[in-house]
Amino acid sequence: MTLSPPRLSRSVYPRKIPSIAFAIGGLTSFIIFASLLLLSHPLGSSLTGYLYGTETTQHLEFHHSSSRHTSDPNPSPDSTVNSPPLLTQHREESTEALPTNHVSVEKEDPVETECDLFRGNWFYDPKGPLYTNNSCPLLTQMQNCQGNGRPDKSYENWRWKPSQCDLPRFDAKKFLELMRGKTLAFIGDSVARNQMESMMCLLWQVETPVNRGNRKMQRWYFRSSSVMIARMWSSWLVHQFNEPFSFAPQGVTKLKLDQPDERIMEALPKFDVVVLSSGHWFAKQSVYILNDEIVGGQLWWPDKTKHAKVSNVEAFGISVETILKAVAKHPSYKGLTILRTWSPDHYEGGAWNTGGSCTGKEEPLSPGKLVKNGFTEVMYEQQAKGFQRAVEDDKVGNRSKKMKLMDITEAFGYRHDGHPGPYRSPDPKKITKRGPDGQPPPQDCLHWCMPGPVDTWNEMVLEIIRRDMEGGGSRP
Repeated sequence: MTLSPPRLSRSVYPRKIPSIAFAIGGLTSFIIFASLLLLSHPLGSSLTGYLYGTETTQHLEFHHSSSRHTSDPNPSPDSTVNSPPLLTQHREESTEALPTNHVSVEKEDPVETECDLFRGNWFYDPKGPLYTNNSCPLLTQMQNCQGNGRPDKSYENWRWKPSQCDLPRFDAKKFLELMRGKTLAFIGDSVARNQMESMMCLLWQVETPVNRGNRKMQRWYFRSSSVMIARMWSSWLVHQFNEPFSFAPQGVTKLKLDQPDERIMEALPKFDVVVLSSGHWFAKQSVYILNDEIVGGQLWWPDKTKHAKVSNVEAFGISVETILKAVAKHPSYKGLTILRTWSPDHYEGGAWNTGGSCTGKEEPLSPGKLVKNGFTEVMYEQQAKGFQRAVEDDKVGNRSKKMKLMDITEAFGYRHDGHPGPYRSPDPKKITKRGPDGQPPPQDCLHWCMPGPVDTWNEMVLEIIRRDMEGGGSRP
């Protein structure tokens, strides 16, 4: 039997000339399109992951809190209460080149033109800090951890690295040159003082300033550049008084949440850059007044049958909105305003006066081990909302461009190692170990050792000022 070749359908082969021309034209169009696509998204970019199904995966993590705030914030004016954990989003990334202990927090924003300073990781820098406790005479003893006998030092070496760029080590000469003839003011509570002293220690290494302060305001003057560093104490950043008001008696602190601290408003024209921070004093006893009406109180509410309209957390958010709007609208202030977000504490197992402790913490928390503090979460959220309401206010307008949010809260949640803990004084007889019953000694897990993590805040301040004065842009 003779086999015949298989029959081929005419629809497949042979093709007519118009069909061949159409196929060639389609192939040419595909090649041109693919070439343009590769030029716009080279191999290795996110497009490659999209085409081949290897896009970086995203996952959600729950972080829980074990801290609890109470009423009296001394020695650190703070306390916390538990609340449900919030959900935070992270992106997975390679950690091969990073130290064993680091935290990486990514925030995806493909159209971002300026590097986000506040998403990144902590890495160990063997170079160490730019100053020591012995090279800075302006250092509150409670934050002088080495001088108070803390035996470990590695907490001084961890530095912050943004994911998309570098955050340079603090350059004192660069700072003084950028700020030539200008004044930077830190305004807030004792944590603001902590940051101001860090800035002074960093600058002191290149020049000894002249003290021009008084009872109302600390001021340090650098002659070579005519730069002034100032600090104003303002516990709540809004108007406060002690006189009787409505059914609130004499002696209880009253806060007018819709009126800024008048001392700040009076001093503003003298400043060119202002760093605002507050919040921890909202755990203290106070009465909240809004539109000349008592709307709430912290650790004070005489009529338990009536419901307060405003909680201490909500009061904090209102106060942030109030001070930012007032600063932005001040007719004689055109400077840069930086709002530093909530500084997290690390009292584990209780509050400062109920057995809370950060004793023995010598390194940052490892990735995925962040213990979220419920009170920190809600206070940060209210602070961020207050900032957003202020910048979106129609009356603020273009001045919102001179208002910056320095978002340090999550990154510093990993730095439980950076507090004085029991090393709060030079007393050689102080207790630094847990007792036979397991109770920890009195300690400070709110403020920051110097040198230590707090110096990073001023690296961020310098970069924010540089971007503002040099026209923005990220460092590679």
